[in-house]
Amino acid sequence: MHPHTPHDRKQIIVTPSPAGSPTMNVSVVLLTSDLRLHDHPPLRAALGGSRQVVPLFVRDRDVDRTGFAAANRLAFLADCLRDLDAGLRERGGRLVVRSGDPVEQVCGVAAEAEADEVHMAADVSAHAIRREERLRRALEAEGVRLHVHDTVTTAVAPGALTPAAKDHFAVFTPYFRHWARQPLRGVLDAPEAVRVPEGVGSEELPSRAGVAGVSPGLARGGEAEGRRRLAAWLRGGITAYDKGHDDLAGDATSRLSPHLHFGTLAPVELVHRARAAGGPGAEAFVRQLAWRDFHRQVLRARPDAAHADYRTRHDHWRPEREAEEEIRAWREGRTGCPVVDAAMRQLRHEGWTHNRGRLLAASFLTKTLYVDWRVGARIFLDLLVDGDVANNQLNWQWMAGTGTDTRPNRVLNPVAQARRYDPDGAFVRRWVPELGHLTGPQVHEPWKLRGPERAALDYPDPIVDLSDGLARFRAARKRT
Repeated sequence: MHPHTPHDRKQIIVTPSPAGSPTMNVSVVLLTSDLRLHDHPPLRAALGGSRQVVPLFVRDRDVDRTGFAAANRLAFLADCLRDLDAGLRERGGRLVVRSGDPVEQVCGVAAEAEADEVHMAADVSAHAIRREERLRRALEAEGVRLHVHDTVTTAVAPGALTPAAKDHFAVFTPYFRHWARQPLRGVLDAPEAVRVPEGVGSEELPSRAGVAGVSPGLARGGEAEGRRRLAAWLRGGITAYDKGHDDLAGDATSRLSPHLHFGTLAPVELVHRARAAGGPGAEAFVRQLAWRDFHRQVLRARPDAAHADYRTRHDHWRPEREAEEEIRAWREGRTGCPVVDAAMRQLRHEGWTHNRGRLLAASFLTKTLYVDWRVGARIFLDLLVDGDVANNQLNWQWMAGTGTDTRPNRVLNPVAQARRYDPDGAFVRRWVPELGHLTGPQVHEPWKLRGPERAALDYPDPIVDLSDGLARFRAARKRT
C-alpha cells in the first residue's frame, strides 16, 4: 500500500453471509499497536463465552495526513498484517482491514456484524486518547460497549505507579524501583480458534512491495518473525547484554524494538521470559523495557511533550533555515564526524540504528550544532521502523536537555564516545566505507591526517569544530 493511495478507492471484499444465519454474540477487536495472537488480552476477552470476533485493523486517515505513515513503518506494517491474517486463518478466522476514520470504520463494522461490544488496547498519545474518547461516545450512542485493556503495549499500565501528590514519575530511577516491584499479570496463550462472522468485508491486505522509498536493509515484520528473533535472543544474546549493549560494532542488542512498536511481541511476555532467563544481562534488558513504560507514563500525563519542551531551558535554537546545510549533512551522514555519520547511514539503510548511535547523533544535532530537538525527532520519525511517539520524542528531549534527564547540559563528545564504544573503528568502517582503509582508532579523527593521505579521502572535514560547538551550546545555556 503506497502511503498516498486514496482511501476511497479501496475495494471492500465482502464474504457473503448465508440467509438467516445468526450473528448474535459478536465482538469487534480494534487492533492498533498489538498485531499479534500471543498474550493479547483484548482478543482473549472478546472470545469469551464462545463469541464470534471481528479482528479489525483500520488504516487511519489522520495518521497519513500528519506524515507519520513513513515508508519503513508502512512496509513493516504490511508484513505484520499479512502474518496476522495468516495466523488467524490457521485458527479458522481472518483479518478485516479498512481505511478511513477509525471511529466511523469501527462503528460501521460493529453494525455490519451486529456486534454488541468492542475491545481495544489502551494507548498514551494525544491522538490515541482522542480516538478512544470519540469511539466511546459513538459506540455508546449505538448501544455498543467499549472495553479498553491495559498492559497490552506496556508491562505496567501508565498511571498505575505515581509518586505522592503527583500524576507521574518525572525521573526514571525512582520509577524503576517501583516498577520492578510491581506484580505482572500472567502471559496469555494464543487462542486455538477464532470464528469471524461472514458478511463483514475487508480491503485487500497491503504488501511491502506496494510501498515506495523503503530502506534497502529493512528487517521483516510479523509475529512469526518477532517470536523467532525473541527465541534466538533468549538462547544467546541476552546473557551478555549488560556488557555488550553499548558496543556499536558488536551489534549485541535484541533488535526487538520494531516488534515492540507494532506489538508483534508483548512487553509482559518479554519481562517474564527475561526474568526466567535470569542473570545480569537479563536484568539490564528488563531495565530497558522499563524505560519504554517510563516514557509512556510521562506522555500519558503530559501529551504535549510530543511537541513541546517537557522542561524548558529557554533555548533560542538556531533557525532551521540558517542551519539547513548542516542539518542536511547530518541527515545524509556527511558531517565529517565518523561515528555520527555511521549511525545516520545505518539508520538510512536499515530504518534502525543502535541506541548508542541514536544518542550520539542526537547530541551532535542538538548540542554541537544547537538545532532544535524537534527537527531531529521529525527526521528520525521519517526513517525509523520503530518510530514511536513516546520513545522517540522523549529520548530526543532527554538528549536535548529539555526532558527528564537530571543532567540537562551534558554533551556527548563523539570522538571520546567512539573510542569507548567502537575502539577498533569497526562500526565506522562498516558504514563509512570511504574510511575503510584506515586502521584502528585513527578512523575516528580523519581530519588529523596530513598531506596526500588526507587529500585521498573522499570524506568531508567536520562541519563544525567540536570545541566551537561546545562553546556555543554553553553560551546559549549560559554555562561556562
